[in-house]
Amino acid sequence: MTQRLFPFGWTVVLFTLTSIFAQAETKLPSILGSHMVLQRDAACPIWGWDDAGTAVTVSFAGQTHTAKAGKDGRWQVKLAAMKASAKGRALTVKGSSTVKLEDVLVGEVWLCSGQSNMEWTVSRSTNAKEEIANAKHPLIRHIKIPHRPSAKQESDVPSTGWQPSTPKVTGNFTAVGYFFARHLQGELNVPIGLIGSNWGGTRIEPWIPPTGFKSVPALKSIADKLDEFPQKNGNRINHQSALALYNGMIHPLLPYKIKGALWYQGESNRADGLKYQAKMRALINGWRSVWSDPELPFLFVQLAPFRYGGDAKLLPAIWQAQLNTLKIPNTGMAVVTDITTLGNIHPPNKQDVGKRLALWALANTYGKKGIVYSGPLFKSLTIQGGRAIVDFTHAAGIKARDDKPLTHFELLTAEGQWFPAGAYVHEGKIIVSSKAVRNPIGVRLGWDQLAEPNLVNGAGLPASPFTAKVGKKL
Repeated sequence: MTQRLFPFGWTVVLFTLTSIFAQAETKLPSILGSHMVLQRDAACPIWGWDDAGTAVTVSFAGQTHTAKAGKDGRWQVKLAAMKASAKGRALTVKGSSTVKLEDVLVGEVWLCSGQSNMEWTVSRSTNAKEEIANAKHPLIRHIKIPHRPSAKQESDVPSTGWQPSTPKVTGNFTAVGYFFARHLQGELNVPIGLIGSNWGGTRIEPWIPPTGFKSVPALKSIADKLDEFPQKNGNRINHQSALALYNGMIHPLLPYKIKGALWYQGESNRADGLKYQAKMRALINGWRSVWSDPELPFLFVQLAPFRYGGDAKLLPAIWQAQLNTLKIPNTGMAVVTDITTLGNIHPPNKQDVGKRLALWALANTYGKKGIVYSGPLFKSLTIQGGRAIVDFTHAAGIKARDDKPLTHFELLTAEGQWFPAGAYVHEGKIIVSSKAVRNPIGVRLGWDQLAEPNLVNGAGLPASPFTAKVGKKL
């Protein structure tokens, strides 16, 4: 019996060992895949996993780099900076096994994050059928990251991979991102890659890295308790708690090289008011830190007017917080008060939203000259002869877009009361006055959740709502 079992036992052992060795393979994270776009003019990390100690060689576009998998199995190389290329080429990774990625381009890569207005698809946007039918843009590529809260920082996340824009798939792309990319691609004539990591209804806190919370003193109450996050609802991770979505939907992307980030979020943080500014700073600081790029461009969309109900002044306070965020270098803000649907929190005109973000990128990120990229933004306030004189930046050709009297201006009395006021353009500035306010100490524009001010500049871009008081910094 023993003699008969002994050979069989060894057969089992040998089969097991053979299986183990057969399973050894070179693995890549899902963010690295066929049809991807690598960032031009920058060193691009390529990484993955293999058996510890295995030499892994990466070849692409005439470059060859080798690294050895560490004790944890992870390896990484960096491709040297490359010029943009619309020619699809193969990227090969050879380790315990060989992985070949096809049709890899080199161009500009942007992260598209936030809540539902960023996740909103082309298929649900204005002129959807026509847009989808014309979505033949093989140099625009998109990858969607699934909703995935996590209690720990994930190293990888499954996805359906990178997809070139075609009528068959573009309907599912982030609309803001796609229209941004379409305008950018037309101007730069290089491939554009979009990473869609977004989730409708989410707050800003889950997206912020630990280093972001720690960088803003006003958020010390969260920073001091990061070991308590993310929180759980029973056995499930609370996707609205701090760190949950950074862990599961942003960290797995690192260190994929990106040019910048697009952000459309804030509806779920509407009650924060001006406190939202601190959270925006934490998000920007945090993402710049984890991507090791202190100047990473961060472009965002100011929320649209909407009939939320409740306190009609909560939304304007968020607008002011977003306006204040522009004080952070290398940021930009698309104002959308003129392309709204007051009864729909998701205005379907995402074409203009994407284009306005692209204008900021073209002018400030890519250095294109002669582009009007912003509507009027509050600059200064002076009081003279009982009138408020308001100066704006980006004010060339400032006017009412409908040739009617300027709307939604108010003046503040010394007693703290606001009154509606008339306004007109004089020598490129706005003069605001009211018979009810003889000695104003403050002025504001669009301070109501339903406000759609008609102040624009010569390019037709709308002014941001704002509030200002004499002698008080915003």
